[in-house]
Amino acid sequence: MDKKIYVIGGGLAGAEAAYQAARLGVSVVLHEMKPNKKSPAHSLDLLGELVCSNSFKAEDLSTATGLMKEEMRRMGSLNIRIADETRIPAGGALAVDRELFAEKITKEIKENPNIEIRYEEVNSVDELPENTTVIIATGPLTSEGLLGNLSKQFGLTKLNFFDAAAPIVYRDSINMDIAFMAARYNKGTADYINCPMNKEQYLAFCEALVNAETAEVHDFDKKMLYEGCMPIESMAHRGTDTMRFGPLKPVGLDNPDGSKNYAVVQLRRDDTDGKMYNIVGFQTRLKFSEQKRVFGMIPGLENAEFARYGVMHKNTYIKSPGVLDRTYEVTESEKLGFGNRRVYFAGQITGVEGYMESANSGMVAGINAAREILGEEKLILPRTTATGALAAYVAEYKGEDFQPMGMNFGIIEETEEIAKRKFKKKDKKEHREAISEYALSVIEELWNV
Repeated sequence: MDKKIYVIGGGLAGAEAAYQAARLGVSVVLHEMKPNKKSPAHSLDLLGELVCSNSFKAEDLSTATGLMKEEMRRMGSLNIRIADETRIPAGGALAVDRELFAEKITKEIKENPNIEIRYEEVNSVDELPENTTVIIATGPLTSEGLLGNLSKQFGLTKLNFFDAAAPIVYRDSINMDIAFMAARYNKGTADYINCPMNKEQYLAFCEALVNAETAEVHDFDKKMLYEGCMPIESMAHRGTDTMRFGPLKPVGLDNPDGSKNYAVVQLRRDDTDGKMYNIVGFQTRLKFSEQKRVFGMIPGLENAEFARYGVMHKNTYIKSPGVLDRTYEVTESEKLGFGNRRVYFAGQITGVEGYMESANSGMVAGINAAREILGEEKLILPRTTATGALAAYVAEYKGEDFQPMGMNFGIIEETEEIAKRKFKKKDKKEHREAISEYALSVIEELWNV
């Protein structure tokens, strides 16, 4: 058998998978179609490009995303190490300079002696050598050629949904006589720019959103739209107060003089120098001219200059339960379409949702693909860890309607001891920290750190 691993896709999941396999001494061939071909959402010629937000979510161990990232940190994740090296202020979240992050990911992969990069598109697994191990990490933006062949070979029943990227504005074009720096409830450092709205301003903004002209997205209303990336104008259509209970919620964001706000729009730093800020939660499919007009109604953004307008793009994922196992390998019953190849999937195409969730799946797939080649027992983490819980959700979800899932405490299994402990009902922090503490002890034992 060919001892090489062939990874298709150089995003966060593919780069992580390639890196982990190479760390274990296995030779990797990484196929990336950029720069020869890009999806509508990509613009850089680099690996590990961030196409939506530049935030990897909360770091606190009382949050599930914080636990998952700490597990990855202790397991030697490439993405987390580079994120730590390129972080920028973002309160209690881990946010990065997106271009510097991609540059460092690319440099790490290029300089790894066990990894060969081939800048070419792969339209079918049949194009790769037989009797090999393949990791498909093409993400939610898998090209039509490969997706079509996967459907034929694999019999995949695929679902499509649309994702949206928020606009980015230049910091020096924001009117700081109106906007103010703060973090919600004053937690962490005051890294967010906040644009306050009174009731009259909010209602006018809501009406403008509802009546604004959108860019055409083929079959948009017929497709399933993932709730976690709902366009801001779609929220406005759902009801006047929908945004106030979502990204524009004013709770914990009082004005500097202590007065209350009816709604607040937040902006988060998008680069190391603090020259660009993205409008939090403002994924949109409005036409560019409408974005400038309508978003200019936000107090403080009346003269905002846009470094990037929001865009819509298509995402695709597979029904993974029963198709993949907890190492993200295609199960025996589904392998027929791939001949004698061992095939893994990684990233958002598996049904995980989020940057670090994608990297996490790539880490698990890369480690286990390499261990399989080396004749070692595959590593299946327990559901009491965030990493194991996410893999179990993807492989073993029992419901009828499998949907993309980001990391959350709802999928992590509690130990009997933690379940019996009495925690204050109003304070979930201590309970969640206990779950995190146990999970990290499991990781430490497995990794001998």
